[in-house]
Amino acid sequence: MLYTIWATDVADSHAQRAGARDAHLARLERLQQEGRLVLAGPHPAVDANDPGDAGFDGSLIVAEFESLAAAQAWADADPYVAAGVYANIEIRPFRRVLPR
Repeated sequence: MLYTIWATDVADSHAQRAGARDAHLARLERLQQEGRLVLAGPHPAVDANDPGDAGFDGSLIVAEFESLAAAQAWADADPYVAAGVYANIEIRPFRRVLPR
């Protein structure tokens, strides 16, 4: 089943994000190689593709996991969690309708 992982950053997370980014992306790339990743990316802190110094204030991941518990365990092991980037993570089941 698909799950959304919606994470909200702590304030001023830019340095923590930068330090853990490569490891964070490597995990996402493994999901992609396994055919389980639908989409992933950060939320710019301002209304712009390149937020500049404003940085990012969260992330969204949509991916396939065996269960809600498996999605939670995967999210809890994210390098951004270990680096203190995320203040909160919400995981919910997701049913894809479009695109088909």
